[in-house]
Amino acid sequence: MGMLTVVGVNLAKKGTEIIFLGPLSECKVCKVKNICFHLDKGSHYKIVGVRDVKHECTVHEDGVKVVEIEKLPFDIIMDKKKAIEGSTVTYGTASCIERGCEHYLLCYPPGLDAKRKLKIIKTHEDIDCVAGKGLVKVTIE
Repeated sequence: MGMLTVVGVNLAKKGTEIIFLGPLSECKVCKVKNICFHLDKGSHYKIVGVRDVKHECTVHEDGVKVVEIEKLPFDIIMDKKKAIEGSTVTYGTASCIERGCEHYLLCYPPGLDAKRKLKIIKTHEDIDCVAGKGLVKVTIE
């Protein structure tokens, strides 16, 4: 069995992928908050099962359903010198002002905090960085 969490009723479909961006302040008083607060901020998850259990929610209009999830690996871009398959690195955000760059969201993944420990599963192709930095795409978990 995978991990359990709750998602809005409209999102509670097998196969839906979500990114946990962190707890909302409205959730601090929720009676089932611990089922969400154990997720890793910035991590990607896939719903692999939907349960019939439904709870009221102050954030989701129709309430939330309990779902089974599994953590997914995902891609980011990082400094090529630090990208070694199998290693665990401390994530550091890039320092780039090229917001229009096609790689921007991989350099600044939604919800992923600096100083988080990440395991590099696979290194991929070098990235043609418009700022001239030596970058590579990696799959992490």
